[in-house]
Amino acid sequence: MKSTLLQRVLARGWLSATYLFLYLPIVVLVVFSFNSSRQDMVWSGFSLRWYAALMQDAEIGHAFLLSLKLATATAFGAVILGAFAAFALEHYRKFRGRALFNAMVNAPLVMPEVIIGLSLLLMLVSMQKFFGYPERGMLTIWIGHTLLGMAYATVVLQSRLSEMDRALDEAAMDLGCRPWQVFFLVTLPNMTQALASSWLLTFTLSLDDVVLSAFLSGPGSSTMPIVIFSRARLGLDPRVNAVAALTILFVSLAVVLSSLYMARSERLRLRQVSLANAA
Repeated sequence: MKSTLLQRVLARGWLSATYLFLYLPIVVLVVFSFNSSRQDMVWSGFSLRWYAALMQDAEIGHAFLLSLKLATATAFGAVILGAFAAFALEHYRKFRGRALFNAMVNAPLVMPEVIIGLSLLLMLVSMQKFFGYPERGMLTIWIGHTLLGMAYATVVLQSRLSEMDRALDEAAMDLGCRPWQVFFLVTLPNMTQALASSWLLTFTLSLDDVVLSAFLSGPGSSTMPIVIFSRARLGLDPRVNAVAALTILFVSLAVVLSSLYMARSERLRLRQVSLANAA
């Protein structure tokens, strides 16, 4: 009995210490974004000074908007490509070159981002030398982020497809649906939660990526993480705390809303299944 109680106390203590290690720095950062002093870790009173200064910082504003555009475009591109890749890997298990295709899709997951960024940079420089296009900027960053995000989206979507009952596809084809109709009318609706999860995952990966953006960015296309990193090297800027606090608020709202949406979709799906079984 005592050993069980001790194990429970140790487990809760370890869990609490882990949460403190992960989230205490974030809490401190948000709190000191309201500090009136420019010196970090020296609280001198509550103030919205740095949020007002942030609104007048054109560089951070442009970088933030660019990061949002890139993250949104990356999320959609990675989810679309990942959905088709996951469908091919899960539903067509014996096509020629499947092993190579699977390895190429999963390679960005285990390959250092420095290698990916350097490889893409060399390829794009060669393309620009021979064809004059593309120039480094938002497009090249989007290509790199989509390449990385597609690998993560494929893993999430493939795991969902592996859990789906293939009898649903067969029933739809027996009722006269063509393969493309089965994919869009049966498979995709049953992947809604996985699609939303992979969208959020790839959006977050793109929003805070530094390595690929640093290799693939050009003049006038610095993303928010690059701007923050460059300023942090010159000394801590309180406006960066304000940016981080607003980003945390935005991401938290997105996670809460997506969780509510997925919970509602799951309840609706279970209700439809129960009605179908009752019929």
